[in-house]
Amino acid sequence: MTVTRQDFEAAIAAYWGAKELQREQSAIKNAVGAGTAGSVRGGKHFDAIATLLAKFFLDTGYPSAGIRVTKSQGLELPGYYRPQKQWDLVVVHEDVLVAAFELKALGGPSYGNNYNNRVEEALGSAVDLRRAALAELYPKEKPWLGYFFVMQDGEESRRPVKTTRGALPVDGIWHGTSYQDGFGIFCERLMAERLHDAVCYVTSSAEDPKPTEPVESLDWRHFSAAINARLTYLKDLGIPG
Repeated sequence: MTVTRQDFEAAIAAYWGAKELQREQSAIKNAVGAGTAGSVRGGKHFDAIATLLAKFFLDTGYPSAGIRVTKSQGLELPGYYRPQKQWDLVVVHEDVLVAAFELKALGGPSYGNNYNNRVEEALGSAVDLRRAALAELYPKEKPWLGYFFVMQDGEESRRPVKTTRGALPVDGIWHGTSYQDGFGIFCERLMAERLHDAVCYVTSSAEDPKPTEPVESLDWRHFSAAINARLTYLKDLGIPG
């Protein structure tokens, strides 16, 4: 069976369903602070998306034991600037890092509070692992990295964001961009610098979960094609055996 566009849209809808449920549970338990902290910290809202991505590898014949989607399975991978970092979905087969995925989101109402954090997380994770590969901590096949990002669609995320007048002028590309625009530029540059091998960037909301893909090269079609290309490449090398 293949992973379809319908599967992708269903996973995004499930993301919002789990996110809302988690917010309600957090409120009942009074376990976290104000705002959306509970739904962001819990992580369970990405289960459907992680399962969707895992299906690519299951359908290709990878043993389920090597497809890691929970902390108990061990999601940590070695780094260079730190001992290890936990990813969100890791596929390993006979000591080959088949793929590692980072699944992240940014929601309102205060998009600016976490925007830079998301940028720095994605950069740090990729640079650390790529440098670890150069240090031969991944001695077999070159690691493959995927980044899946959901930005909550809303008026605040579509509105142009002013840049602060600093010591030196910013790159003109950022003038007049919204958070949605800016993250698209960031993801395109992640790909251009080959820090990630594939990026899927979507905007969506609980009210209208059908995903919008602001940048064609970062849409689901390109993302799934990149995963399949990785699978074909390794298959031609006899992986999995």
